[in-house]
Amino acid sequence: MKQRARRAPDAGGRGGAPLFAGYAPHPGAWDELFEAPGRPRPEAAALVRRLDELGEPELRTRQRLADVAFRRGGVTFSVYSDARGVEKIFPFDLIPRVVSAVDWAPVERGLVQRTAALDLFLADVYGPQRILDEGVVPRDLVLGSQGYLPRARGLRPPGGVHVHVAGIDLIRRPDGAFVVLEDNIRTPSGVSYVLENRSVLKRALPGVFAEAAVAPVDEYPVRLRDALASVAPPACAAATPRVVVLTPGPYNSAYFEHSFLARRMGVDLVQGQDLYVHDDVVWVKTTRGPRRVDVIYRRLDDAFMDPRAFRPDSLLGVPGVVRAAEAGNVTLANALGNGVADDKAIYPFVPDMIRFYLGEDPLLEQVPTFSCTRPADLEHVLAHMDELVVKSVDESGGYGMLMGPKASREEREAFAEKVRATPRKFIAQPLVELSCCPTWTASGVAPRRVDLRPFVVRGRDGAWVLPGGLSRVALREGSYVVNSSQGGGSKDTWVVDPQGSAERGALA
Repeated sequence: MKQRARRAPDAGGRGGAPLFAGYAPHPGAWDELFEAPGRPRPEAAALVRRLDELGEPELRTRQRLADVAFRRGGVTFSVYSDARGVEKIFPFDLIPRVVSAVDWAPVERGLVQRTAALDLFLADVYGPQRILDEGVVPRDLVLGSQGYLPRARGLRPPGGVHVHVAGIDLIRRPDGAFVVLEDNIRTPSGVSYVLENRSVLKRALPGVFAEAAVAPVDEYPVRLRDALASVAPPACAAATPRVVVLTPGPYNSAYFEHSFLARRMGVDLVQGQDLYVHDDVVWVKTTRGPRRVDVIYRRLDDAFMDPRAFRPDSLLGVPGVVRAAEAGNVTLANALGNGVADDKAIYPFVPDMIRFYLGEDPLLEQVPTFSCTRPADLEHVLAHMDELVVKSVDESGGYGMLMGPKASREEREAFAEKVRATPRKFIAQPLVELSCCPTWTASGVAPRRVDLRPFVVRGRDGAWVLPGGLSRVALREGSYVVNSSQGGGSKDTWVVDPQGSAERGALA
């Protein structure tokens, strides 16, 4: 670690060296806090000054306190493949990521536009299929997708909403532009960590909120509950529709989030055995007898939702719930069959969807993508494996992926054989340099790569975007993989607007 100049105790408030003394942004990448060494971005200037005043020893102490808070709060995720154990504390870095409100506004508009087009695409491919008839998206690519659900054809969700919750993964290019990397509109997870990160940071570093107007995130559960209630089926007779969160159970990787959201929304957390269907109506068992369910916020994959409709060996779902949805007696959120729009092979066509359904140019760019179903693209991918990131369209979490520039020759050759055998299962993209953010490490503050997952909530009356979202950080030096299952952590994401509402805490 570089030698750092010492500051007089009264100059820094805490004594010792400023936290960012000697910090150097990663060359060739956009740095989220600094324009150049020693020169913070205007939106991050107040934060950098306050953290500099704290210094390294104090930040180290407060990082330990934050880690304790996460352990005591049970803020966990599960990694099934890790022999060392299933339950993991989600690593949290105290140094937040800052995005100016000016930069955030076009991102927000782009997310609303993109999710609207994806919703229209789902309504179309499970309805008249105009986009397939006109050849805008290849029919065989859609109907051959693992995520396409024939049973959902003709099933129109109440309120006409298919995508109630979306998590759209973004990265920031070296020029500072946000671009879309991936769409998650089946059962996107991670928002609970956004809320917990903010809560813990306000306790660990209350002073950092004193001078920055940070857009609040706490209203997410209320926004989600209201959006779900707005799409209750017409048969709902109650003044307040009954919403439940359906979880696979405590051994699911995102169970903490399921219980967290149910608690914060003030609704029941249920498993399959807590629900039953009678006369195509869903009921929940309670201590006061059965109560009718209007909306199921499901955190269960399609295949496990109903053993009568899909997998007969499923013990997680609710027998008959698909017929109840088809009868218009219950809303399933997100809608059945959304996985076809999550398919990475469909991703290259989203800009075409926006033009086709909305008559608009995309507001957000996305990463150039080679589809291995196209002979010319396949030839290019096989010839440039050392330059590309090749991804399996059916996997997530950083699995089923080859980082060509980082892989050995043997690894590239082995992966090329998989691509030749089943081209439909793969896409490829150039390696985009992710933005970096100062991050606390064992040797001090250093740049680490980050991505961003904003969350969009959609109801009958429109869409709302959570300010910021989940910033995932690659904690391992040199890594591009931010996924928690592969050693990544998270940061609090600030959208800063001096003219807007702020979250303020007492001075540290």
